[in-house]
Order: sequence, then C-alpha cells, then structure tokens
Amino acid sequence: MAGLVLAIASACGSSRNTLDQTEAGNRPPPRTSASYVLAQGETVTLAPAVTLKLERVNDSRCKKGAVCVWAGYISYNFVLTNQQGSTSFLLAEDMPGASKAVTRNGLTFTLLGLEPAEPPTPKAAAPDYRVSLRVNISQPS
Repeated sequence: MAGLVLAIASACGSSRNTLDQTEAGNRPPPRTSASYVLAQGETVTLAPAVTLKLERVNDSRCKKGAVCVWAGYISYNFVLTNQQGSTSFLLAEDMPGASKAVTRNGLTFTLLGLEPAEPPTPKAAAPDYRVSLRVNISQPS
C-alpha cells in the first residue's frame, strides 16, 4: 500500500509554485490531493497502473414537479483498480447506510458535487451526470 500512496503522490505533482523552490534548491513536496470530474462510465488515471471509474449513477430522487412519498437519493458506484486488482465502493449524500466519503487502499474519496444538481422531470431522459470528487492520500493513523 505504501508504494501505491507514493506513486499517487508523485503522479499528482506539486500543489505549490515550484519556481521559488527550484531556485532555492529544494524539492517541492508532493501533492496529497486532487479533484476530478467524471461522467458515468468514464475512467481517470490516478497514478501509473491506478485508475478510478464511475461505473454507475443511481438516481431515485423525486422527479421535478412530481408528487412523491419520499425524497429519494442519488448514489455513485466507483471501481478502483490497481496492480493488486479491483475494489468497488459506493458514495452518496443522503442514502441510508452510505457516506459522502470513503477510504480505500490509502486513498480517501469525497463527493464534491453533481451536475445537473436537480433531478429531471418525470418524462425527461436521464441526464448526462457529471460527478465531482476529491481524492486525498490518507494519513497513517
């Protein structure tokens, strides 16, 4: 796991201005977080041989203009793949038993937002969702 975290830290680059640090002869510290926007089915490379895919968006929210018994929720199924294999996880804001953030393989994934934020009308086609999330390298306990 330490190798995965180091690979991701080096792949993310630096979050500071490297010009000042290079002139001073110092190496910039590795970046420990990055933000991504994914569409359903889209994959992003987090580091060499490490990818994250937004597998599916499940939207059971009450449609705009409809009368509903409950508000519903929206959830996101992700697949994290590295050299050891794949692991799936779910993120959701208001879904019972789910969380807005989860840690897997030394990385913490946190939902930031969704486009479009409002549910579609009852007869509208499913929108092309865009999910924003932050990936942080987890600090050892």
